Amino acid sequence: MELQLDTALKKSREEGQMGNADQAVMTGITTIILTLNEEINVQYAIESARGWTDVLLVDSGSTDRTTEIANGLGARVLYNRFEGYASQRNWALANDPFGNEWVLFLDADEMITPELRREIVARISGTDCDGFYLKCRFIFMGTWIKHGGEYPTWYLRLFRKGKGVFHRDMNEHASLTGSTGYLSSDFDHVDRNGIGAWIVKHNRYAELEAQELVRFNERRARKEKEATARLFGSQAERKRWIREHVWNSLPPFVRPFFYFFYCYVVRLGFLDGRAGFIYRVLHGFWYLFLIDVKYIELRSPSRERNLKCNISGTQQ
Repeated sequence: MELQLDTALKKSREEGQMGNADQAVMTGITTIILTLNEEINVQYAIESARGWTDVLLVDSGSTDRTTEIANGLGARVLYNRFEGYASQRNWALANDPFGNEWVLFLDADEMITPELRREIVARISGTDCDGFYLKCRFIFMGTWIKHGGEYPTWYLRLFRKGKGVFHRDMNEHASLTGSTGYLSSDFDHVDRNGIGAWIVKHNRYAELEAQELVRFNERRARKEKEATARLFGSQAERKRWIREHVWNSLPPFVRPFFYFFYCYVVRLGFLDGRAGFIYRVLHGFWYLFLIDVKYIELRSPSRERNLKCNISGTQQ
């Protein structure tokens, strides 16, 4: 799979270099990538987007070669202190220097495939839609994780400037004013940093998720509801409804066992072989168990008094 992905990147480079040098101006798209120490991944994300979009990197203080690589590939680099994923993306929208009509969001470990690029360019020309959901193909340890409810997962990543805004600091999502459509081609999620970096990153994510869980309980005590959660809405809205009304109501330490069984057995995650088993144990059990542990820790009397301070000080 890794060889196939590198071949796809080479093809994307060659096609991006062909034709009109002003193609980025013609498409009217700004690709926005958030980074922190992503020197191993960022080249692939930028290469998949440059030549047909303007690329903006919003960095939150990388100490490796991330910004150097981005500058060398012709991306514009801006710095902003990280306070949360939604706020960072909204800051990028407000400070986009290119003035394009459309914005496309990529993570540093994601790539736009040539097929998706061609579909994007074709669909945004003269469309009545204000945004498009894109479909993610998740690659873990060189294997495409197709089962366990992982594919297809849809993300609202492409929309007209001024139409979308992001919410929630972890597992952030965009809400759109206007109509949306769906594109059939995939983008690839491939983290080349290895399992050690994955564990370190998800340890930070677990802290953010635990804080979100505390905030959820505070909202529930005030009888506030998630405005963008709907059982019969889009896939993303349905997932938020399930999180709001089902998942967050389950007792701590029950969630990881339930989720692992559901994804690995009921949703046939075992069909993804060894890589699928490793992923489900790490993500579907260990990560969720860690969130509950951190949640219990945050709710302890001594930690609860300092929760606001902890949340404001958390970095990407």
